[in-house]
Amino acid sequence: MSKQLSSAIARHVLPFTRRANNVAMPLISRMNKHQQASLQSDDFIKAPEQVVAKSSIPSTSTTTTTNSNSSIASRVTKLPNGVRVATEDSQGHFASLGVYVDAGSRYEDDTTRGVSHILDRLAFKSTKNRTSEAMMADLEAAGGNVMCSSSRESIMYQSALLPQDLPQMLAIMADTIRNPAVTEEELEEQRVSAGHEIQEYWSKPEMILPELLHTVAYKDNTLGNPLLCPVENLETMTTENIKKYISTWYRPERIVVSAVGADHDKVVDLTHKYFGDMKSLAPAVGSGSGSEEASGSDSANKGGIFKSLFGKTGSSSASSGVLKPDFNTLSRQPAKYTGGTLLIEDDTQPFTHLFVGFEGLSIHDDDIYALATLQLLMGGGSSFSAGGPGKGMYSRLFSNVLNHYNWIESCMSFNHCYSDSGLFGISGSCYPGYETMLLEVIVRELELTTRTGKGGIAQGELDRAKNQLRSSVLMNLESKMVQLEDLGRQVQVHGAKVPVEELCAKIEKVTRQDMVRVARRVFGGQVASLTGGSGEVTIVGQGLTKNLQGAEKVLDKYGLGKNAKW
Repeated sequence: MSKQLSSAIARHVLPFTRRANNVAMPLISRMNKHQQASLQSDDFIKAPEQVVAKSSIPSTSTTTTTNSNSSIASRVTKLPNGVRVATEDSQGHFASLGVYVDAGSRYEDDTTRGVSHILDRLAFKSTKNRTSEAMMADLEAAGGNVMCSSSRESIMYQSALLPQDLPQMLAIMADTIRNPAVTEEELEEQRVSAGHEIQEYWSKPEMILPELLHTVAYKDNTLGNPLLCPVENLETMTTENIKKYISTWYRPERIVVSAVGADHDKVVDLTHKYFGDMKSLAPAVGSGSGSEEASGSDSANKGGIFKSLFGKTGSSSASSGVLKPDFNTLSRQPAKYTGGTLLIEDDTQPFTHLFVGFEGLSIHDDDIYALATLQLLMGGGSSFSAGGPGKGMYSRLFSNVLNHYNWIESCMSFNHCYSDSGLFGISGSCYPGYETMLLEVIVRELELTTRTGKGGIAQGELDRAKNQLRSSVLMNLESKMVQLEDLGRQVQVHGAKVPVEELCAKIEKVTRQDMVRVARRVFGGQVASLTGGSGEVTIVGQGLTKNLQGAEKVLDKYGLGKNAKW
């Protein structure tokens, strides 16, 4: 448990990039006074003194673990086929339900590039058992809000609802997950919609540059796969591509059903009813004509991701037919950090935007608590921030940068955290002509955190950052939907949930020495010793960027990068 970190941090303090497709149903408003009065006695709300009944599933067929070291106890049950059920007994009038699939863009290859983007848009459409009209009618009858979102490492189906509607909602989720119709008409509709979404992303540097940052940092592998479907793949993608992706990755051992505010044993019974008969496919073998054809396609489309991101037309292996993904290779392939530089010259931009990043830490690393604290300590924001309590006005990037340089529009730290790697750094934007000065300011602020003396981290700012981190986690967990995702993702990644009390205690133990050590570890490229990454810096810019060529010399000036000596 010492290596686990609440995904409340990963989700809100260390946000992983994600995109969501909301299916907004009428807000839960059909609860009358009688229902409000009787909610606490509902079958899916367990009173504190109530004794939990044994699940109707034979005890020999499941494995159940209970975490009672927290103020809110969590329970996890593993069904015989590998599906895991996780619940927390949180009192209230509403419940939340989610199904989390260990899939996403990092598991795509040339034959399935962009499928997870389209797949989350096809959620809650027609199935083999329901027409699209029937699906909409059933969702309206259940009430609440439903959504599907995809990230690099997970596809999430979630709902906020009344407790008594949980059985119906889980049946709907199981249907859309296991039996999607994926018709040509629905796919064409999502092609048009996704095309508009991609155009919107490209029109906003603050949205597309984090994507480009990942593409450069993990060139041609795993976390570098784009969240957005490449433009050329929108036209060549077929319903068979999508169905093959589902059959490959939607396996019972890769699924977690999570619920908050519901009785555990009842949720286990329902999960067994709707997912218990799922069979895991035999692992795909990475050999044969299919794999050979895919390999040839890789060679023909080397750099295809970059062509897609720049909107250029390129050939797509998806057009050559449906190829079965190599499950063994893709499911075990570690993230390979490469680093690199990508500068997009664009004199139409009112500001020059710049990202400077290094390989960060995975969610399993013991130092993740110190790195999360460092991200809060550096903070940052926009020059037009309203300020006020909790807005980061006393963070380093506000105090040292935004309050001193009126030519800087924004400056903030970022931390993307994943199961086996991460990205940490600073992004900023400035008026054209100041880009080289912006680069130097960013690198200087990173270097200051590695010092033990003048300019280094003071005890007062460390205490403030730790308090802010703890309060941010606790405040976010006030939301049942955040609590739900925190539970589901932790069980998906770790197999259990870290009690929030343990998490806060680990944050409190972070010292100034820990902060300096972790800063040197990240900004000196030392993470590569564990991950096999390059240790190089990643630099991405858009605007007037021609003066940023040779930016590595600035890092050498301040002693950062893989050649750093402390």
